[in-house]
Amino acid sequence: MGDAAMTRAEREVFLADVHVGVLAVEEPGRGPLAIPIWYRVDEGQVVMVMGGDSLKARLLRAAGRATFTVQDETPPYRYVSVEGPVSFGPRPADDVALATRYLGPELGRWYVEANPPTASEVEVRLRPERCRTYDYAKVLG
Repeated sequence: MGDAAMTRAEREVFLADVHVGVLAVEEPGRGPLAIPIWYRVDEGQVVMVMGGDSLKARLLRAAGRATFTVQDETPPYRYVSVEGPVSFGPRPADDVALATRYLGPELGRWYVEANPPTASEVEVRLRPERCRTYDYAKVLG
């Protein structure tokens, strides 16, 4: 089988597309917490919003780093997995943008109205240091 790794440009385009990501972070005394999450990409970083007091936020603060994976579930399969340090900041001012990315304008607005953000929400940025990719189209022809 040939080289199925994505180029940097291919990886960046794939990661920037709309996928539900899986965030994985160390959970002491257990297997890693791996949880699906909405995200966007900004300046090469994976950006997520979550409750600042949530289990995932507490674990991210303790670990200081995480792994984030997205995949295409339609053949030929592809995936991108990035790992690196995380940083925390205030939640974004635009509450509708992320919901609209996943649900479209009408459902996105409805979702935000039905699930208003809380004061504890934070923005988490993962800066990729290591990447693993695979594109089966490259080996299947």
